[in-house]
Amino acid sequence: MVAEEVRYEPVSVKAVLAEMKDTAELLIDLSYSAVLGDSDALAEEVLELEARMDLLQMQGRMSVLLAARNPEDAEALAPVLGVIGAAEKVSNATGDIAKIVLEEIGVPPAIRGGLHDATESVIRIRAEPAAPAVGVTLGGSHLETETGVRVIAIRRESAVQKQRWLLNPSAETTVEAGDVLLLRGQDAGLAAAVEAVGDGSFTPPVRPDGSVPDLERAVDSIVLMKDMSELAVDLAYGAVLFDSRPVAEEVSELEVEMDALKSRLEAWGLRAAAAVDDPVELRGLFHLAAATEVISDAALEIAEGVLRGIDAHPVVAAAVQESDEVIVRVVVGETATLAGRSLGEQAVQTETGMRIIAVRRADGWVVQPDATTTVSAGDVLIAKGTRAGAERLQTLADHADGS
Repeated sequence: MVAEEVRYEPVSVKAVLAEMKDTAELLIDLSYSAVLGDSDALAEEVLELEARMDLLQMQGRMSVLLAARNPEDAEALAPVLGVIGAAEKVSNATGDIAKIVLEEIGVPPAIRGGLHDATESVIRIRAEPAAPAVGVTLGGSHLETETGVRVIAIRRESAVQKQRWLLNPSAETTVEAGDVLLLRGQDAGLAAAVEAVGDGSFTPPVRPDGSVPDLERAVDSIVLMKDMSELAVDLAYGAVLFDSRPVAEEVSELEVEMDALKSRLEAWGLRAAAAVDDPVELRGLFHLAAATEVISDAALEIAEGVLRGIDAHPVVAAAVQESDEVIVRVVVGETATLAGRSLGEQAVQTETGMRIIAVRRADGWVVQPDATTTVSAGDVLIAKGTRAGAERLQTLADHADGS
């Protein structure tokens, strides 16, 4: 891939930060899905987006450097450069994950089965002219409501063969013939969505028979590392966008736990080498773990300015104003309505509109808790949603019966 020449042009730092954030989050999804499905096509999309990130970070750095006119400006803008650099590290790490597929480094089949069991799949499909959802808006096709599958990005080529990415397309976005759609969802929904958009089919990976205990432990660790790295990036951006030191401290805690997980994974992987048919396949496991830790380290760099007490630059505040969602950290009180109840029993998401993305307890983290997760007094809830929803959640966490 030939590197695109970069020259200075006036760009909005706010827009660059927003696009880098969205792209970094998409890259994490795509890179793991490429490994999950052993998909060269998805891995190539990762490298295309990684090249786009290279361009964005250069444009962002030039604009930030030109904006610094005195020491006060430099102090305020330093964390912005940190966010740009960390997002680039996330991008590079996902490129390394994609190369596990493209360079045929290989991973144990149990890895694919473990990732598939633990996460929604992301697939790539090209829109065919005669498909029912082509020429129709995403809202009009009812793709998400009928299949549960969400279009997370669209790659579109113009008449002059120039590519354009539509990240997080809205219900008003029209699908055009030739578009490359990235779809995320459960297996049954993906099969139906593929029929609506293209002429291909979706076959989920099959977990292999038999198991090696140490390898199974390593697989469980890599699945948890993936979840925690995604959570760390989410929280890190939340800490920066909302200038929240408590949320930044959660990122730091996650980074420490990631280091410990990687160490345990390496030990289990080495012990499993004696029991697998082809120990060389374990190389991909170690590559995946190393890249995932880099993502976690990058998340901590994103939040570093907040941890050091440097106020967010107005450009970050401007990005906050455009954000529809907030990330909050809520401690459950001794007499709170939530204490001693499951998230489903209390109908937290329905009542508040907030999605609990993690629960931190004295004995560790519950990442991506479900309706059966019971909340106890002293638990720290990390939630994402609207500002009004955050207030309602805080009330449930503070008071009995929400009073």
